[in-house]
Amino acid sequence: MRRTGQFGILIPSERRKGENNMLIVTTETLSGQKLRELGLVRGSTIQTVNAIRDIGAGLKTLVGGELTKYNEMMEHARTIATERMVNDAVNLGADAIVAVRYATSSIMQSAAEVMVYGTAVKLE
Repeated sequence: MRRTGQFGILIPSERRKGENNMLIVTTETLSGQKLRELGLVRGSTIQTVNAIRDIGAGLKTLVGGELTKYNEMMEHARTIATERMVNDAVNLGADAIVAVRYATSSIMQSAAEVMVYGTAVKLE
């Protein structure tokens, strides 16, 4: 069975030639693969929760616990940023993205930027 993860990522041994599924890894190389670097690819987004949820989260800090709406917001932001990075790589004709890193920063109260970047490569 072919296993895919989020963003249509395939395990390398299960990729089929000609498919647009992007292999995304945090390592700088792929074992047993010769790579040709195509360049930097990136994606980012700025997300916020609505004011009522923000007030609820503020109250939650008084009693402690997980801020689930913020977790959902950040997961959604990572998904959007990754999709944008993949689109950037597809436009370069890449087969994979290596050395992928995520970064976050607070833009203002209850708003966060998520950025993802890596190196687009062609498998040879």
